[in-house]
Amino acid sequence: MTKLALGEQAVGIENGELVSYTVSGHEFIHQKGSPGWGSSDTEMFPIIGPVNEANFMVQVNKGQAIQDQHGLLRQIPYQLESATTTKAIFVKEYTAMKPIENNKYPEKSSRKYLVWPYTFKFIKTVQLTAAGLVIDFLIDGDKDMPYMLGYHPAFKLYTDNPTIVAGAKEITLEEVLAVGSRALEVEDCTQITLRDKKELTIETKGFGNFMCWTEVKNMVCIEPITFYPYRVSQDKLHQGFEHLNEPVTFSVKLSVQQG
Repeated sequence: MTKLALGEQAVGIENGELVSYTVSGHEFIHQKGSPGWGSSDTEMFPIIGPVNEANFMVQVNKGQAIQDQHGLLRQIPYQLESATTTKAIFVKEYTAMKPIENNKYPEKSSRKYLVWPYTFKFIKTVQLTAAGLVIDFLIDGDKDMPYMLGYHPAFKLYTDNPTIVAGAKEITLEEVLAVGSRALEVEDCTQITLRDKKELTIETKGFGNFMCWTEVKNMVCIEPITFYPYRVSQDKLHQGFEHLNEPVTFSVKLSVQQG
């Protein structure tokens, strides 16, 4: 466990996964073992969304790539590069066409191995600042590599009627539940506030959109994304790709209203 602390803020990280963020003793992160989801955060890369209806194939510049839901990055373990009392850096590296075992096989997928025809390096930096918790993602890889990026944190809920505020729009938990596994799209948005027992604001740079998902009432995932995958059929998922020309950084800041 990697632990960070600054003032009233404390963070716990297990193998690159944010498993705890407390402010003045209040836990904001969904805890493993609680109903809803078996993780507390993860990344969606180099694709977002399911591809089972497309035979787990995604069209790229170099032909077809074998992927599973939300990409192969989550199948690769993080390596801790460095850590201080307020900052930790984790790295994943992938070499083009290296087969990666798919932990969804065989129960939820027919693909035992996933492959991606591009080399990349993915760096996750978690840092406590006076303004809140900042999580940065740096992507470096082959020129013209297609990619999508999504960050998938899960937040613990305490009240019966939490609301998600995006600009002038207020979204109820019931609205998120009603959408089901597809996740509710919040397009053209860089900031969302979760109003529950405490108020948490999620600000982003680089993503441009969110989607919200839950199937239970004790947690909700508020996910910054570069592309909402359900805008297109699975065989057209490539329409949502961005392309890497130079190393690019995306950022997420979690801040809590005190008082």
